[in-house]
Amino acid sequence: MLTLVTGTTGQVGRRFVPRLLAQARPGRVRVLVRDAERAEPFAGSGAEVVVGDLRDDGVLGKAVAGVDAVVNIAASFRGVPDDEAWAVNRDVAVALGRAALAAGVQRFVQVSTGLVYGLGRGRPLTEEDEIRPGGEMWGAYTESKAAAERELLALEGLDVRVGRLVFVYGEGDPHLAQSLMWARNWASAQRLQMVHHADVAQGLLRLLYAPGVAGRIYNISDDAPVTALELHELNGVEVPAELHDRTDPDPWLGITSTERIRRELGFRPLYPSVWSARDAGAL
Repeated sequence: MLTLVTGTTGQVGRRFVPRLLAQARPGRVRVLVRDAERAEPFAGSGAEVVVGDLRDDGVLGKAVAGVDAVVNIAASFRGVPDDEAWAVNRDVAVALGRAALAAGVQRFVQVSTGLVYGLGRGRPLTEEDEIRPGGEMWGAYTESKAAAERELLALEGLDVRVGRLVFVYGEGDPHLAQSLMWARNWASAQRLQMVHHADVAQGLLRLLYAPGVAGRIYNISDDAPVTALELHELNGVEVPAELHDRTDPDPWLGITSTERIRRELGFRPLYPSVWSARDAGAL
């Protein structure tokens, strides 16, 4: 199965591709990059490289030609202008899906975010929950990712599977340190659901290779959300005294269930908690 991966130079993509290459036969992984130099490590490991911009229709056609599956990791993250978030997260994703459908691609894995759920439900969030805008993290990033999900899943004839990632960390990813941008303004017991890069890759590979899961959505996360207090401890930063005076306005915001991916795809986190990743030296 020849698999195209987008977003390969981002935090998730550059850690996912080597794991895909380790499982795939030589010559069965294609990566799309804007900068050929940044793809050299992948090429050296046997990946086929296509250079170009996802927003170029001609590049899309070339990228999906002869491909059996697509894993779309490309995204414009929080903090970018709203028009860029919509252009990359929705418009480009849907254009890629349509190009894949026209090229006869068999499977399309869309990498999304657990932030699309919005407000909490008083329990772990499940894939059947409707989207409810709200919460500090809601904005163009999450709205555009939710729209991409809807439009891709509506493409008749394309086998789309969606993986919703929670807060990703590990293997030198700066996200763990960046978490304090929010955690320093939280209540001490306010929680963040996380997932290690190794388990992101595991989850996406299970979505990619599983038969008979067209149209399914899966949460990908670890088993143990961490508190704002613990995030400060993990980063070696003193806990601000005011954290203890605050209350959590939505204790179930972003807390997700992995029952479906466990039951249907056999997912079990390699790092069930950030503490197990720390003990293994995998932060």
